[in-house]
Amino acid sequence: MIFQAFSVDFTGWVLFGFALLLLIDVITNWRPHNFPPGPWAVPFLGNIFTGADLKTMEKLAQEYGPVFSLRKGSERMVFISGYKMVKEALINQLDSFVDRPVVPLFNDIFHVLGIALSNGYVWRQQRKFANAHLRYFGDGQKSLEKYIEVESNFLCEAFKDEQGRPFNPHYTLTNAVSNIISSVVFGHRFEYSDESFRRFLELDNDTIALAGPAQLYDAFPGLMKYLPGPHQTVHANYKVIMNFLRKEIEKHQEEWNPNDPRDYIDVYLAEMEKKKEDPQAGFNSDTLLVCTLDLIEAGTETTANTLRWGLIYMMHYPEIQEKVQAEIDRVIGQSRQPTLADRPNLPYTDAVIHESQRLGNIIPMGIPKMASKDTTLGEYVIPKGTAIHTILGSVLMDKNEWVTPDIFNPEHFLDSKGQFLRRDAFLPFSAGKRVCVGERLARMELFLFFTSLLQRFTFSPVPGEMPSLEGINGFTYTPKEFRVLAVPR
Repeated sequence: MIFQAFSVDFTGWVLFGFALLLLIDVITNWRPHNFPPGPWAVPFLGNIFTGADLKTMEKLAQEYGPVFSLRKGSERMVFISGYKMVKEALINQLDSFVDRPVVPLFNDIFHVLGIALSNGYVWRQQRKFANAHLRYFGDGQKSLEKYIEVESNFLCEAFKDEQGRPFNPHYTLTNAVSNIISSVVFGHRFEYSDESFRRFLELDNDTIALAGPAQLYDAFPGLMKYLPGPHQTVHANYKVIMNFLRKEIEKHQEEWNPNDPRDYIDVYLAEMEKKKEDPQAGFNSDTLLVCTLDLIEAGTETTANTLRWGLIYMMHYPEIQEKVQAEIDRVIGQSRQPTLADRPNLPYTDAVIHESQRLGNIIPMGIPKMASKDTTLGEYVIPKGTAIHTILGSVLMDKNEWVTPDIFNPEHFLDSKGQFLRRDAFLPFSAGKRVCVGERLARMELFLFFTSLLQRFTFSPVPGEMPSLEGINGFTYTPKEFRVLAVPR
């Protein structure tokens, strides 16, 4: 009898406690006045079961409008869809959404250091320094164009060595692209046979792919750090990645000559000495490590993926590949390498490259930002500190901006006279003050690598193995693994 009474009493207290917690959750997470609408959120959990892929975002935008919200755990975040509203946020109100939110998955590793995830004075100082020295090593005697031309030769020779047999171009393309930013940051390239660098690139590629599925960690970091899941692999991989970079930096410190800077790390070491009396600028060894990773990732992943998508589209549309090759043959021929000076004379080729970027849609969800002050977007109020996701994929696929948004169509970037046409809604690198720091380098690489490959090879699918046009959703949108036949011309 006593046990029965205790059991009833205990159950009642449990139910009361649960109801109290539920009430606290409802009150705490009540949608603010004039906050963007969104789907019903599960108590305590929020919308963690709502997919973070572009198709899901498109459905939500259709239902709730171009500015809507979701809740992950207790954090409310706003999503902005379509060119009109993304432009309003990134360009017209560029000072309102310039900060980055704290992302627990990455903050546990990078501690809000570097270029990509820092804010305020540190971010301004680090980005300004990176831009200045990317320009110096790119426009001075150590020309980026020369780096790319040399690497294009190595890449084409590697493809030629396959002798027209089926092969997977994934790693070779990634290594070639990464060698350009590596030359700027480290002062040297890596051979395609370098196993340690291959391991570094593979781990970084895997980690970026896992960063999407690991976002549950961001909703409940205190709990998830004790549980298994993709976040554990992300953290473990980044430890290995950072150790690789740390060894490169230590080698530079041992060989450093302030009178003869060879690369970005050397000039950063000099800046550390200059800024000792300004610690708030963040020029220290910890920030150098994260900045180095920021530059390597910015200069590798998206460009390599775009080139892979470009090859896939050439296999799916051989008639377009033939038109590109005919234009290259007419303007450049086979006796010399393409140069950046050729770009104005290769409008169709340039259009194909841009269309590969548009439809490849490498970072569909963009990189999250944060409202740096209370602001209004459309008819809604966005409180300071709210995480903002500008859905770049919705801009690149906006039916109001592109004639055939779901189809590979180089005509999107050509005027009535067949000349290259710049499009305002072409925002694969984002826009505003947080535009990708590697945009200029990526544009150069895409043009020179792509034209060099199409000048020297015809790409066709392995019989029975046509590559899929459906990619893999992660932090980036990547092609599925594929093999190709690269037949020398």
